[in-house]
Amino acid sequence: MAKEDFRCVHRLRVRWAEVDMQRVVFNAHYLTYIDTAVADYWREIGLDYPEGYVQKYSNDVFLRKATVEYLGSARYDDELAVYCRVAKLGRSSFTWAFEIHAVELLLTAELVYVNADTRTMKSAPLPEELRARVRAYEHTKPTED
Repeated sequence: MAKEDFRCVHRLRVRWAEVDMQRVVFNAHYLTYIDTAVADYWREIGLDYPEGYVQKYSNDVFLRKATVEYLGSARYDDELAVYCRVAKLGRSSFTWAFEIHAVELLLTAELVYVNADTRTMKSAPLPEELRARVRAYEHTKPTED
């Protein structure tokens, strides 16, 4: 995917505690980096999460699937850019696309979140406000079911 397809970019520097005995970032930390980028995305579309979303709609989103492809390794003190976008809007789910770059592309990932009613914990349609904010924010419009 082209970097221009991503509007949300979270930047960070690798901390010593995130590096393992092989002197590279331990693989699970990349999902933490992605989660931090998702928090930035919610802020950028102007829909506070969790307070604004969960309280307003009595819905929450739950991770259903994570696919990660490791292409390289980050090291202590590397500056990373986590690119984040919503690639697909389903009826009750949305798919996020991510890339993590240092100098080169280190990782691609796809996460699928399912929207659920917090009272019943059953799948619920994505609120139209969320859909509209995502559509308005993205450079490349998400595909929709």
